[in-house]
Amino acid sequence: MTDCATCVVRNRAICASLNPAELAALGKMGRKQKVRAGQTLLWEGDGAPVVANVLEGVLKLVVSTADGREQIVGVVFASDFIGRPFGKESPYSVTAMTDAELCIFNRNNFDEFASSHPDLQQKLLRRTLDELDRARHWMMLLGRKSASEKVASFLLEMSERLSGQGCQSRARDGFELPFGRQQIADILGLTIETTSRQLTKMRADGVVDLPSRREIVINDRTAMEDMAG
Repeated sequence: MTDCATCVVRNRAICASLNPAELAALGKMGRKQKVRAGQTLLWEGDGAPVVANVLEGVLKLVVSTADGREQIVGVVFASDFIGRPFGKESPYSVTAMTDAELCIFNRNNFDEFASSHPDLQQKLLRRTLDELDRARHWMMLLGRKSASEKVASFLLEMSERLSGQGCQSRARDGFELPFGRQQIADILGLTIETTSRQLTKMRADGVVDLPSRREIVINDRTAMEDMAG
């Protein structure tokens, strides 16, 4: 890294609490790395030698059963932090869903830096608690909600993370998904047919517009919130 102060996620990433001198020191430890869609950065159960800030793109967190079945347990976006500080093994695999760019740090070096910067440790703690809340919400989403509730909940969450990004109708409540319907189905534990039916029904009911395969415009947020339960 050359200058963390010009980083595109500078004000949203965990390093936002650092002063210029601390940023410069952290920047010397990091390096940018591009990953292709489908490339795995960390493997579940293996050593976790790196941690990273996501600069661009979308990655999934995946856990596997003994017979090889996979479940997506989280999705991370630009400014999110991935990896396991102060831990030796990764509890999940981290795989790029789209082409992505990361700011990667050697975990041992990052742990040492964080140990001497309480503000950064506090930011990591807050991120961890936020992830715990999301994991609990995810358990409810996957375990108890119907297909329509899952899709509505997912779209509401994506609208918060992606609002206005890539959408031609920026004046409206629109966003563009960085992945296709098969990947949505995989995230929600549904078939692509079920996912497509739910989206088609939402459009027929006037709750959403679907200008393209990936662009979503929410016409009636209240109705979608009701659908999400």
